[in-house]
Amino acid sequence: MEMFFAVLASLFSVVNPFGAVPVFLAMTPTYSVQERRKAALHTSIYFILILGVFFFAGTSILSFFGISLHAMRIAGGLIILLSGYSLMGAKFAESRAISKKVKEEALEKQDISFSPMAMPMLAGPGSISLLIGLYAQYEPWNQKLLIAGVIIVTGALTYSILRSSRYLYKILGESGIRAMSRIMGFLVMAIGIQYIMVGIIEFINKLNA
Repeated sequence: MEMFFAVLASLFSVVNPFGAVPVFLAMTPTYSVQERRKAALHTSIYFILILGVFFFAGTSILSFFGISLHAMRIAGGLIILLSGYSLMGAKFAESRAISKKVKEEALEKQDISFSPMAMPMLAGPGSISLLIGLYAQYEPWNQKLLIAGVIIVTGALTYSILRSSRYLYKILGESGIRAMSRIMGFLVMAIGIQYIMVGIIEFINKLNA
């Protein structure tokens, strides 16, 4: 259970569904309560599927492109670090490649659940690289399945947050959500730095072996 909550805390911090609340509301201004709940459900399902695929197939994808796990950890750590820095500056949407043009296009789409909400808003390079690293770190299959369970739980939490987005925004307000994003940003930056350090140390150990 200690491992479960440790991975859940890391993944939830990197995904940061609270930061997606203002963007989700901005993209669904004309949605009814039922339509917004449906969009939240579909977003969470796509989120789970995307991260699940990259978690189990990530190392194979790296091997296909000839990318070492050390390089992925360093690159992924840099992405996570930059994402955390953006959260500290309350620039969540920009850190997930959600520009003004993307928001305008989303307003014209009938379904925003897969893109841009599930990817890249929630399932972005940071969370994907984190999960690929965890797949390589935890070799026993019972641990891998436990992490898959974490992905599902994170998806369920994301659904609950997006479904309650209007109420959360009313309770927390813009300042409250920004404050939470800054706290998440600090944790995400720490995760990114740790990821970079692990990648560098493992690379040096491999050279000295």
